[in-house]
Parts: sequence; C-alpha cells; structure tokens
Amino acid sequence: MGWTVETVSNVDDEIETLPLKLRARLVRLLEAIENVGLEALGEPHVKHLDGKLWELRVRAPGGTARGIYVTAAQRRVVVLHVFAKKSRRTPRRALAIARERMKQVTP
Repeated sequence: MGWTVETVSNVDDEIETLPLKLRARLVRLLEAIENVGLEALGEPHVKHLDGKLWELRVRAPGGTARGIYVTAAQRRVVVLHVFAKKSRRTPRRALAIARERMKQVTP
C-alpha cells in the first residue's frame, strides 16, 4: 500500500497563493510522496520540526516555501499549513496554525 496525501482547512487555498514555480515544485513533491513513498524522500526535502510535525521544504527561483504536515494511520500524509518562507526560521505563527489544525486529523 502506497502513501496518500491529504490537506485540511484552507491548505488548498494556501497552495494557490504561492508563486507559480514554488507551487509547481510543492505539487511535484507531494506527487513524489504518492508515487515513490515518503521514505524515499529525505533532506533537503523533508525535515523534522517538533513532536509530530514535519516540514516539506521547497525552493525555486524567487523564493522558498514550506508545508507543515503530520503522518496518520493508513500511510497518510496530512498537510496542515503551507506558506512562503520569508525568514531563516519557521515562524512561530506557522507552527501554531499547524498545531491547531492537527486537531482535525484523525490518528
């Protein structure tokens, strides 16, 4: 059984607000999870943040984007929050949004 990728809340809208090249790379990375599996990806594409939170890391000309996600039962990757990164560290607000949305995910 392969991995599936899901989104919660406004994540699809957040993806749409990314610049075109960042959006395309993020979508390709999400497709790679479904096609080759999460285990096949490592740094620099995937990095552990804190507790159950992980981030997808995407870079393209003109910027950097992050997608914060958790894994759930039945090999699901649930994307909680997507944003264009503007500073060196992941903003606390982004982590807070992801933690709040994590409550919507069934284990």
